[in-house]
Amino acid sequence: MRLYSYWRSSAAYRVRIALNLKGLDHEIVPVSLAPGVSEHRGDEYRARNPQMLVPFLEDGELGIAQSMAILEYLEETYPDVTLLPANEPERSRVRAFCNGIACDIHPLNNLRVMNYIKTEFEADPTAEWYRHWIREGFRAAEALASDGPYVFGDAVTLADAFLVPQVYNARRFKVPLDDFPKLVAITNRANELVAFQDALPENQSDAP
Repeated sequence: MRLYSYWRSSAAYRVRIALNLKGLDHEIVPVSLAPGVSEHRGDEYRARNPQMLVPFLEDGELGIAQSMAILEYLEETYPDVTLLPANEPERSRVRAFCNGIACDIHPLNNLRVMNYIKTEFEADPTAEWYRHWIREGFRAAEALASDGPYVFGDAVTLADAFLVPQVYNARRFKVPLDDFPKLVAITNRANELVAFQDALPENQSDAP
């Protein structure tokens, strides 16, 4: 199993966490998204993943793009360690929480979106633009989260694998998090687990 990843990609970060939690043997293959390098736009990677994004998972002959699709595949194919609750409505609540981050927060603050805003509109999206969409998404996430220890109670789920990278990004861009005490406490607790520590951006082989 190979995961094509970039150290600071929050989407790849989610998948690294899940692979670690499930205890699945895998190889991390770095793909640089750095300006001036842009390995994801090269012919070799484009042939593998026409979307030219990370993460991309290869499991034998199967190749899968998009973090949510990858995580659903891992959940269905390797169920020994489960990251989705067995029953409804808890199962759908976890999925909804994940999609709130993957669909509503992350795309608006994605590197390529921010670069486009910077080059086409000569604006700095790392300031109020970034903070606005984090605050909007985190208000709902704070209301949905349990009192801990994890997003939906005592068990780690995919919701935690989505939350932790998003909080990492918020801290990177110095977004005030005082209004989101549950999210901060859950993230700090999850980061005590080895699976989360090993997935940290700064612990990746391609981190500067």
